[in-house]
Amino acid sequence: MGVSKIRKTYKEINDKIKSGDVVVVTAEEMIGIVRDNGPEEAARQIDVVTTGTFAPMCSSGAFINFGHSVPGIKATHVWLNNVPAYGGVAAVDCYIGATELCADDPLNRVYPGEFLYGGGHVIQELVAGKKVHLRATGYGTDCYPRKEFETTVTMGTLPQATLCNPRNGYQNYNCAVNLTNKTIYTYMGTLRPKAGNASYCSAGELSPLFNDPCYRTIGLGTRIFLGGGVGYVTWRGTQHKPDVPRASNGTPLVPAGTLWVMGDMKQMLPEWLVGVSIQGYGCSLAVGLGIPIPILDAEMARFTGITDDQIFTRVVDYGVDYPQGKSGDLGRVSYAELKSGSITLDGKTVPTVPLSSMVKAREIAGTLKAWIKEGAFELGEPQFTLPAPVVPFPES
Repeated sequence: MGVSKIRKTYKEINDKIKSGDVVVVTAEEMIGIVRDNGPEEAARQIDVVTTGTFAPMCSSGAFINFGHSVPGIKATHVWLNNVPAYGGVAAVDCYIGATELCADDPLNRVYPGEFLYGGGHVIQELVAGKKVHLRATGYGTDCYPRKEFETTVTMGTLPQATLCNPRNGYQNYNCAVNLTNKTIYTYMGTLRPKAGNASYCSAGELSPLFNDPCYRTIGLGTRIFLGGGVGYVTWRGTQHKPDVPRASNGTPLVPAGTLWVMGDMKQMLPEWLVGVSIQGYGCSLAVGLGIPIPILDAEMARFTGITDDQIFTRVVDYGVDYPQGKSGDLGRVSYAELKSGSITLDGKTVPTVPLSSMVKAREIAGTLKAWIKEGAFELGEPQFTLPAPVVPFPES
């Protein structure tokens, strides 16, 4: 592979955005450009490639400041619409997790539980401008004597609300099947017995981290589409694991990188932060996430020209192997196969079910493209990028 002659900087690309001369395409559009022109010429033509994903992302939540009461309270326990929020932050700050459940939910005592309302639903209702009941209790101090407080809050009355998601945008994930003789209920959805279906969760060739597989352009300070507004990558996500088996194109063959992201909830939209109920498992939050990839050189053009038939994941049994912590691997399938509606497993045709929305992913990538073309969204140059794989392409 020759050395790329094209070299661009973030400043050069941002100057093009400001002047209206930027050339931006979605990751799906970039595929044909790279195929027809090659990575070097594609890098010459294209400045930014936009990506998108919309799927349940359990490791999500919000820091909320609900303002001081009179007299003041040091809230140690907080509930929002009867969903517990963590109060051990400061007097009137709390954190509500997307998977936290309503205090009186029967859970799986009535199996499989429905889990109709949780933290993700509270977040969506706040972003939608709906009224949310807040209850707080404290033990009373000289400076904060009040012990109980109840009120109704809306996004407009909250002093601050910050989406803070410790693990979003997983770079690849398992394809889940169930080899047992009974139906099981998992965070990957309902899995029918004897591999009656297979579920997966990725936008494939549109997914952000598949378009920058070695994290060359994504890190602290990267500006992103988050929940319908503007957010930022603030750290590597929990469970970020770059050193995994990878294909020769750099894409991981198993779960790998993750993102810690944050943004101001006051500028977000309810269609991009959606509370989710997962039967037999719990609650979550479907998050709209999109990342612009700067085409700094031919290598970045090549990465963003990736196609679904070049991206693979492993098939895992969630009936026995996964819950028992066994590293079982039933084989590899491409995202082209998964998106086709069925895969072949041990000679059997198994229907596939996506947990992520390609329609929404395309809309996010298109929205981000429009923002950049209009000059409303500049690239955020990362202060440092995510920890990258030590050996980028260990597998051929």
